[in-house]
Formats: sequence, structure tokens, C-alpha cells
Amino acid sequence: MRRGTSQPLVLHDDRFFDANPSVRTAARALYEETRDLPLVCPHGHVDAALLAADDAFPEPAALLIVPDHYIFRMLYSRGVPLESLGVPSRDGTPVEQDPRRIWKRFAEHYYLFRGTPTGAWFDHELYDLFGVRVKLDADTADVVYDQIAERLATPEFRPRALYERFNIEVLATTDKASDSLDAHQALRDSGWSGRVVPTFRPDAVFRIAAPDWRAELSALAAAHGGPITDLSSFLGALQERRRFFRSLGATATDHAVVEPYTARLSPSDADELFRRALRGDATAADQMRFEAHMLIEMARMSVDDGLVMQLHAGALRDHNRAVAEQFGADKGADIPVQTEFTRNLTELLNAYGNDPRFTLVLFTLDESTYARELAPLAGHYPALRLGPPWWFHDSIEGMTRYRHQVTETAGIYNTAGFNDDTRAFCSIPARHDLSRRVDANFLGGLVARHVIDLDDARVMARALAYELARETYRFQTPAHSLDNGRPRLVSGGVSR
Repeated sequence: MRRGTSQPLVLHDDRFFDANPSVRTAARALYEETRDLPLVCPHGHVDAALLAADDAFPEPAALLIVPDHYIFRMLYSRGVPLESLGVPSRDGTPVEQDPRRIWKRFAEHYYLFRGTPTGAWFDHELYDLFGVRVKLDADTADVVYDQIAERLATPEFRPRALYERFNIEVLATTDKASDSLDAHQALRDSGWSGRVVPTFRPDAVFRIAAPDWRAELSALAAAHGGPITDLSSFLGALQERRRFFRSLGATATDHAVVEPYTARLSPSDADELFRRALRGDATAADQMRFEAHMLIEMARMSVDDGLVMQLHAGALRDHNRAVAEQFGADKGADIPVQTEFTRNLTELLNAYGNDPRFTLVLFTLDESTYARELAPLAGHYPALRLGPPWWFHDSIEGMTRYRHQVTETAGIYNTAGFNDDTRAFCSIPARHDLSRRVDANFLGGLVARHVIDLDDARVMARALAYELARETYRFQTPAHSLDNGRPRLVSGGVSR
């Protein structure tokens, strides 16, 4: 099927803005004031080793297609085998090795991304980063590939040079509790001025019924430098690792759960659960209780050491078992499920939700919870912030729905700004740009309806694009600017 050849690629200056001229005019003015602000990236999955080594990127297919599940999940849904896209297999199944064939196959199916956020990000990358001026399709695949490959071979497209070009102020990675953080140490020792910080993610050692739990526990013990023989030594190892992460700039922890269930166990019950796991006798029900208890323990530790706690809930991981078995985890088959927060978080929030030293950022894939649960919770508990629309919903319409459902109850200052949550380093500016345009459009609508005036909208737009992420994740706060452990808010914005 022919879908057009050699048509120009054009990014309209007013893309994503409302067709109503009153809204569009206000949105355009607000966006112009935020478009060039530095990028604060408090949560994502870019590998710190990428920036530590600062090697040239590989060819276009290996950089932009093979590692990006946003791309290959859509193609897979339309019958394109993952093998044909070069996605590495676990079981030895041969996969396509010719990068031009992979790229051509992607280009032949690029029409599938019309109207999707992935299409918006990818067009932005092609146009703004790589200077491509023709639409990608089967007929332009080779010329576009050659143009990107030529750019990637230049010093200006090394990772650190792009970090600086993107105007990134801080980039947070996500790292296992047992990670050596050698790449972070190498970055610090290199003298490079870019700020890349780790994030402490201990999920693997909380899953006591998982087949690989003992291996994960051994890795934690090795990183800690001491044996883990009971719950007390386990908690001590976690506290020590948190201190190590903080020494290399960490400001946050991250936790991914299907259900955000929290419940405190008695010391004896918690200790017995851990001993059962050490014997290899832990069940799925035991793991659920243990994870619920450990989330409260993580909140307690955050009160003590100041690390912001992030909780991502509602993704049923690796739903397609055949794909997971053949290609491994994170291959586009993590599917949202209905999620409940009000009852599940009762124990954690009653224990620490009123403590000014604690910050908890909540993320969900279940949009139905925005107005019913999350906005009322964040509009009450001082410790709570709402993370931006996550994953499948970090899109034009998803972001807009989020703002409409959350703002009236929680305002914008109980939200955490934007984060890109991506492994695709080159897409970071495109994702932030889309978010800034959508937020400008939302605020422009409030201005057009005279809910707020343009001056207030300017302050709010800057907060959403830049300041709230810095404040929430404590990136900008010298000791003298804290009120009971929190940054002070002044003049309707964040103290700097």
C-alpha cells in the first residue's frame, strides 16, 4: 500500500494548540516563555554508562528502534515479528541483523504512528535533532537513514554534547539497590559539568517469592559488604545502600507495584516472613504482605534521609508470556489494570503523610482514579504529590485529561511537574516540548474563559515546565531555603 513519497516533513508552530483563536493565542504566548527553560528529568531509564563512556551512538536502527518498546509494540500489534525488528531473543532464535532492513521495515509501517504521541515525538526528533525534512516512509527510508547516520558520526552527536544541546539541568537514572554505580562515579571523576544522579530502586529484593530472589539478595549483600541473615541485617543493608546512593547525588527512590497496598506488620511477623523467604518457602501471598510492609519501611527511611519516594502502580508486567519467554521483560506487554489508592495507602499516609520531611509521588495508569481518589488525596496530605500522566497516557489527550481532572481539586502545586520516564535519550527534548505545549494550551483555556489571568498563567506555566520538578525532587534546595525540610513557596511559585 502506497502512503505517499517524498512529502515534506513540517512541524507546525502551533501544533497541539486549540483551534479556538482565543485559547491558541494565550497558549502560544505561554509556550514561548517556557519552551527554552532547562529540562529537569527526575525519573527515567537512560543508562548512566552512556554518558560516562561518551562513545558515538550506534547506527540509527540500533539507537532508535531496537531498544524502544513504544515503537516495536505497535508494529508487533500489526503482525510485524519482533525478530524482523532485530529485538534480541533469549532463546537463541535468530533475529534480523541488517540495520538497513530493520529501518526499512520500520519506515514501511511508520504510518501506524499517525495521531499517536510516539509519532509526535519521532517526527520532532527527525526534524529538530537530525534535520530531516521529508516524511519517513518506504521510499525515503534510505535517505533518512543515511542522514541520521551521518549526523551520529560527528562529535556534536556524542551523548554529552547532546545532553548540553538539550539543555538538560539534571538527569536521574533508575538503578537496582545492588548497583555499584560505577558509571556515576566515573562521571563524577571525569570533571564533566553535567548532573546525572542515581535513583534507588529496591523492588527486586522485596519480591521474596520470585525465583531469582536469592540471587538478588546475594547481590545486595555483596554490594553492602556484609551478610544478610535476618530482617534486621536486611534493613541495615538497605539503609547503607541508600546512604551510598545519596553520596552520589540521589534524591529519590522508586518503587513499581501492581497494587499500591501498604500495611505494617508486627516485628515478629515481619521477621518470620523474611526467615520463611530465606528457607525458600515464601508464597505469593507472603510476598504481597512483605511488599506492603516494606513500602512503609521505605517511607520511614525517607523521613530519616530525605529521599523522595516514588510509587508507580497499576501495570501488570509482561502480560504476553510467549513474548516474555522469548525476548525477556519490558517488550511492550505491560498492561494497565484497575487500581485503588484510598484504602491501599491508608496505613502509609496515616503514618507519614502529615510529616513535613516526607514526599511521596504517585503515578498511575488508571485514569479513573484522577478525580475520584488521587486529586482529593493530594489536595489534603502535605506529603503527597501527583506524578504526571504515565506511560500510555503521557500523550496529548492523556495530559489534557489529567489537568482537567486533577487541577480543580489539587491545584497544580500538588503535582510534580513533568518527567519523561524514558530509555530513549534522543527523545527527551521532544517529550518535554509536547508537555510544555499541552500545559500551555490547558492554561490558555483557563485564560480564555477568564478563570485565571495571563499573569497568573505565566507563573503556573513556568512552574509546570520547570520549577515543580526541581522542588518536588529537591534538586534546588540549599539548607537555608528549607521550611521543615521542604522548599519554601513564594509569590505563587517555587523559591529559588
